Formats: sequence, C-alpha cells, structure tokens
Amino acid sequence: MLIAILERLRDMVRWKRAEIWRTNRCFVLHDNAPAHRSVLVTDFLSNNNVTALEHPILLAQVDFYLFP
Repeated sequence: MLIAILERLRDMVRWKRAEIWRTNRCFVLHDNAPAHRSVLVTDFLSNNNVTALEHPILLAQVDFYLFP
C-alpha cells in the first residue's frame, strides 16, 4: 500500500514538476514512523533517486525557556 502511494507521488512529480525530477532535487521529509523506515520504502527511495531528509529532533521541555 505504501509503495503504491510512493509510486503515485513519483509519477505526479515526474508529470507536474519535471524540472525537479530531471535535476534530482526531489526530497522527502521523514517523520521516523516505523512504516517510513521500512526496508521496502528505503529501497524504493534509493532506487528512484529520492533523498530522504531526517525529521529534525524535537526540543526537550527544558529548552522551552529559550523562546518567548
């Protein structure tokens, strides 16, 4: 199911944003969900030249004093 969604996304990027696909500037932001870290998904992304960006680390509650 998830691979089918990624294939549809890939095809839509190829069709609607061909310049992004041609220049290999296609990125996916990972949220570290177990389904998104599976071997099938990571293999699909690497085989299709899609760069997976890691989700930024969330701030701990002790860091909240840094922001107004």
